[in-house]
Amino acid sequence: MQESVFTAILLPLVLALIMFGMGLSLQLADFARLAKMPKIVITGLCGQLILLPLLAFGIAKLFNAPESVAIGMMILAACPGGTTSNLFAHLAKANLALSITLTAITTVICVFTTPWIIAWSMEYFTQGDAKQFSLLQTSLGLVIITLIPVTIGMIVRSKAVAFALIAEPWFRRLSIIFMVLLIIKISYDEIDMLIASFPDMYLLTISLNLIATAMGVFLAKLFLFSKKDGVTLGIEVGTQNATLAILIAVSLIEEPSYAIVAGTYGVMMYLGATLLVFYAKRNKI
Repeated sequence: MQESVFTAILLPLVLALIMFGMGLSLQLADFARLAKMPKIVITGLCGQLILLPLLAFGIAKLFNAPESVAIGMMILAACPGGTTSNLFAHLAKANLALSITLTAITTVICVFTTPWIIAWSMEYFTQGDAKQFSLLQTSLGLVIITLIPVTIGMIVRSKAVAFALIAEPWFRRLSIIFMVLLIIKISYDEIDMLIASFPDMYLLTISLNLIATAMGVFLAKLFLFSKKDGVTLGIEVGTQNATLAILIAVSLIEEPSYAIVAGTYGVMMYLGATLLVFYAKRNKI
């Protein structure tokens, strides 16, 4: 019963609060930047929504990852970026406006793309023996847990800017604290699997993070964007909403073993972003 209350009520409720906090940091102008600088925004979206899932699939196949690990990687890669990427973009003095815009737009788009990627991944990696998965239920769950709280947060921001600016950092801290607690809980519940997959799990997640981060930087070089934009894309492509990935695995799919990758990545994903922050400060971009 306690587990049911946690997965059915507490986890979705706290994530909804975190997404409300994200909404406090957003404005309609963040979405309008797609029209103002379409090339770089579309490049970033392709990196996050298309190339990252393909990269996760490639790494899972290359390392012959176990079924639960491979699906967990795909769930993680299918999720949008989180506000953590905005924090690192700020620390690196990168293009914060671009970072916020990509976070905002991917949060909306992933409500529709994430369920399809997960459904395909479960079908592929289980060889058609996947457990029951509802596209409609997952999409509705993501709307309730992400889009609605974000929209409410944006409305509050438009009506009470001073409150939003004060409250938003506290919600960001809540996100970090809650993710740490989630990682501890998932690790405790799935300790046997975690031990069995060590050190392969860390090799997979570190590889995904570093290659994804480098991929974002490479995209900027390929399309002749500035170094500042390159750092931004690297952070955005390499930093995912691990908390949302854990919720999808635990609450929506009800398969905690899929959450192990997201929990591990929630720690490892800071590696690529931290390297880019040091790079940006050293080169004074």
